[in-house]
Amino acid sequence: MYCPTTTKSAPCSSGHYCRMGSISQTRCFKLTSCNSNAETQNMGVYGIMLIAALSTLLLIIYSCSDQVLSTRERRMAKSREAAARSVRKTSNAQKRWKAAKDVAKKSASGLQAQLSRTFSRKKDVADPEKVKILSQETPEVDIQLVSHSRPVTPNMAPSSSPVHKEKARGSSDLMQMMHEIENDPDIDDNHNLEVKTRDKTVKGKASKEKQPETHSQIFKYAYAQLEKEKAQQQENKDLTFSRVVNMATKSEQRKRPLMEISFKDLTLILKAQNKIILRCVTGKIKPGRITAVMGPSGAGKTTFLSAIAGKAFGCKMTGSVLINGKAESIHSYKKIIGFVPQDDIVHGNLTVEENLRFSAQCRLPAGLPKPDKVLVVERVIEFLGLQSVRNSLVGTVEKRGISGGQRKRVNVGLEMVMEPSLLMLDEPTSGLDSASSQLLLRALKQEALQGVNICMVVHQPSYALFNMFDDLILLAKGGLTVYHGPVKKVEEYFAGLGISIPERINPPDYFIDILEGIVEPGGSSGVSYKDLPVRWMLHNGYPVPLDMQKCAAKFGNLTPNPAKEIDPDGFGHDERSFAGELWHDVRHVVELEGEKIRFKFLKSKDLSNRETPGIFKQYKYFLIRIGKQRLRESKIQAIDYLILLLAGACLGALSRGNDQTFGGAGYIHTVIAVSLLCKIAALRSFSLDKLHYWRESDSGMSSLAYFLSRDTIDHFNTVVKPVVYLSMFYFFTYPRSTFADNYIVLLCLVYCVTGIAYTLAIVFKPSAAQLWSVLLPVVMTLVATQTKDSTFLKNVSKLCYPKWALEAFVIANAERYHGVWIITRCGSLMKSGYNIHDWGLCVTILIVMGVIARAIAFSSMLIFQKK
Repeated sequence: MYCPTTTKSAPCSSGHYCRMGSISQTRCFKLTSCNSNAETQNMGVYGIMLIAALSTLLLIIYSCSDQVLSTRERRMAKSREAAARSVRKTSNAQKRWKAAKDVAKKSASGLQAQLSRTFSRKKDVADPEKVKILSQETPEVDIQLVSHSRPVTPNMAPSSSPVHKEKARGSSDLMQMMHEIENDPDIDDNHNLEVKTRDKTVKGKASKEKQPETHSQIFKYAYAQLEKEKAQQQENKDLTFSRVVNMATKSEQRKRPLMEISFKDLTLILKAQNKIILRCVTGKIKPGRITAVMGPSGAGKTTFLSAIAGKAFGCKMTGSVLINGKAESIHSYKKIIGFVPQDDIVHGNLTVEENLRFSAQCRLPAGLPKPDKVLVVERVIEFLGLQSVRNSLVGTVEKRGISGGQRKRVNVGLEMVMEPSLLMLDEPTSGLDSASSQLLLRALKQEALQGVNICMVVHQPSYALFNMFDDLILLAKGGLTVYHGPVKKVEEYFAGLGISIPERINPPDYFIDILEGIVEPGGSSGVSYKDLPVRWMLHNGYPVPLDMQKCAAKFGNLTPNPAKEIDPDGFGHDERSFAGELWHDVRHVVELEGEKIRFKFLKSKDLSNRETPGIFKQYKYFLIRIGKQRLRESKIQAIDYLILLLAGACLGALSRGNDQTFGGAGYIHTVIAVSLLCKIAALRSFSLDKLHYWRESDSGMSSLAYFLSRDTIDHFNTVVKPVVYLSMFYFFTYPRSTFADNYIVLLCLVYCVTGIAYTLAIVFKPSAAQLWSVLLPVVMTLVATQTKDSTFLKNVSKLCYPKWALEAFVIANAERYHGVWIITRCGSLMKSGYNIHDWGLCVTILIVMGVIARAIAFSSMLIFQKK
């Protein structure tokens, strides 16, 4: 109800203005009782209603959150299965139709040949000897046709002959089958396997501009193309010359730009230890071929791959790396290069299909139609053998998902769906059995057939797997090349050195054992494993380093040079003092971070000719992905809300408002509790997905879209958590301030501390970030509530967000006290140094602090990378 109030302002002793009222009545809510001279107001009915509503909402979220996505995925799966059945039925009908046409053509050509033979032989029928000869050389049908002595006239019925009756009956059956196929309503002309969506010609009633729109149409299109590709692969087994010409002139498939990587005298020296980890590596990896990089542990296999990919940080690199014969930066082709790390960095709370689909949406060309993107994902799932687990969660440490081999294939599939021109893989077969490894290699073979340059590090493959590679780079310890060439010629090369592979020994295993020094090479040449890099250099005419010329002189090719030898292990440098070593290490760390920052912020010219989706499109895709992840983590969110409810109830029961502090003690507890709980919960947004972000940002995805999408999803918690906390705290303390004022202050407080939590999660490790999240609210609140005896402490408190949140809470509460409380209010505000007109300023400062914290977090995300 409304009560008349007359108010005016009068100056307080502190110089501030306080509202005074001759008649101290205030506005009260319905279902409540309030007294202008009372410390609190009774609003228990609203509290009970709000608590009941929130409890019901939390129960629904906790119990039914998983059903939302599972129901949608189930409907999508049904649509996909229906489309697959329809396409398979169409494909079978097409095969029947083709078989029927072939039979009809053969029958027609056979009948024509028989008729031509019949009429050509009528002139010789009178000769009995010729008839006898013909009867021995021709089949029975021809004998019967020739035996008619009368000429065939149009009036004569051709069915009078038994053979003609049989042929007519067969012909009618064949035509009936063809009519049945043509009239089959299940054969969809719009998804005919022979339809070419990019051709100018249009078959049937399908429109050339019209693209599939619904899920069912898109899946039908994708599976139809897959069936067509399978049929083409079957035809390619026995290639004829005409078939090769047809494949060469075919322009239906998208052409990928070819990338040939050549390297000469590639050497990498670790700056921190002055240690050579890769030395004098020369060769090239070619498009359309799979190159395997092998060698013992410490041979620099991963370092070589990182050097080619431009990710060898902290190293001094000499030599040259050319792309298609030009000295260009590899980062200029970042959008068409795929790099598969050794660790399986896959989102565990997404399904297999969702992981692959997201990578395809963000990294395929922006102008590519959606049906073609779906086709790419379906093709990769088909090639990698992931059909049976496509709707299964990948799994995390806490929650079991797909098997390790399937997870490894998903890790490779994330790069295959972007249709790269250069694909580099770091030990993709580690931990896989022989069958899974061969399945993966067959999928990579399909990529190589499209002109993809594939280079992969493998560790002692089986003989069957070894024969599936095209080229081999064999490295010895120290990063020296032992062999680089076709796999088929490696045994021939080593046989020329006098090294023969024993029977029943896997050649890759034998090579690795030799390079490790476990097995002596043997042979009449007396070569040791240390001589193999030199023999390769001499075999190809490469220059031999000075420190290796003494070894080369044993083979009579060079005279040793008395130059100073290079210590490949880096122990030959001069002894430094402790301070010198410390300064060297610090300088190296600074240089390494500077190198990473330059790599992150210096943009190379894009030479890939691929326009990927922009920031807004990627922001949309990130929102969808993170929304699904949060829905699957809704039980964790519900637990966070439950803890907030308990904290609000406990602090509300222990804190009561009074005329001296206007609930200041309870608000101090509120600031500490809400800051601590919301910070720890917000740490999960960035601390758990650092590896995923580093991989996605290296592939060219937008860091800004990633950050904004996570912040946008967290706004849901920013809006809901103040309501959850106040539903207990507010209705236990019954302050005079309104629920809306308390909610606005708490909303700005949560927004501010969430931004601070982002910075802590990005800069520090998870354990250290949690400690900082607990320490900062307590220390800052203590600083903000201390008596401001010194100017320094007063200025420091202005930088603490609890000071502004506490002031806003107290002002909102004190503003509602009138009448007999007016003198107490003015004295309390003067003692605390608060101004009753600064409520809006306090809220604005909290928002500005939240924005600044997010800007610092985003900058830190760009700067701080994995070491």
